Amino acid sequence: MKTILLVEDNPQDEKLTLRALRRADVVDRIDVVRDGQQALDYLFRQGEYADREGPLLPTVVLLDIGLPRLSGVEVLAELRAREQTRLLPVVILTSSDEEIDRLGSYRNGANSYVRKPLDFDDFARTVAALGVYWVATNAPPPGLDAR
Repeated sequence: MKTILLVEDNPQDEKLTLRALRRADVVDRIDVVRDGQQALDYLFRQGEYADREGPLLPTVVLLDIGLPRLSGVEVLAELRAREQTRLLPVVILTSSDEEIDRLGSYRNGANSYVRKPLDFDDFARTVAALGVYWVATNAPPPGLDAR
């Protein structure tokens, strides 16, 4: 089952992202969490996600940087620190154009850093292209595709 985990605290960006991904029709399931701690709980099946059903790990994580509780960079650092998620594809999808955010993301193991376009049509095309690439085109690391 191809799953995307969207980690996004902005309701408008969430809505636009979900709409674009559904239109691209490349994924079976899209799960959404709204802060950094929820992302870790979801991925490690702890807290409110201890009984989560579905694949052990998503196909890809679309991760915003400016999140409540734990930032996207902190989430990414935690994912890369643990063996079970070290190779999980993580795309930073953010409004930030700050060099320090981009550098911090790549230093902590981001697979890609994508700035959210301001124009709705550009935003939709960008997100759809991300979905197609990471879900339908990209070959995942060995072992992650056998979930």
